[in-house]
Amino acid sequence: MTDGTTPGQSGQTQSGRRRSVFTLLSDVPTLVTELVQREIELIKVEVQTKLKSLGKGSGLLAGAALIVLFMIGVLLTSAVLALSLVMPGWAAALVVAGILLIIAVVLGLIGYRIVKKTMPLYPVDSIDSLQKDLRAIQGIGQRGDS
Repeated sequence: MTDGTTPGQSGQTQSGRRRSVFTLLSDVPTLVTELVQREIELIKVEVQTKLKSLGKGSGLLAGAALIVLFMIGVLLTSAVLALSLVMPGWAAALVVAGILLIIAVVLGLIGYRIVKKTMPLYPVDSIDSLQKDLRAIQGIGQRGDS
């Protein structure tokens, strides 16, 4: 017991539980490598699980969108049938088609304005700011110049 071991550790100094500081320090790179590899595997498994769930959810959302499109078709048909009670069927279909055309044109124009406003797609303001910074660093102009 004078060698610093407890009664159950009599033959386990270097290879058992009690290891030297140098042995522990030499094991650190291996342990860190193993830890990083296990963390990477854990991340892979987590990402795969999330991507599978995302795929299932996206498929269900696409199915729901398809059902909504069918429902819109049924509602438009019912609008034509309802209007055919007060006018001929062909005229009711033309009225519904005209209303849909007006809605499509308005939405298209709004979308066109939004897209036109965001063009070009590259970050023009940030590039201009970087060019001003570059000129200021080179001493060509001042940062506040426009």
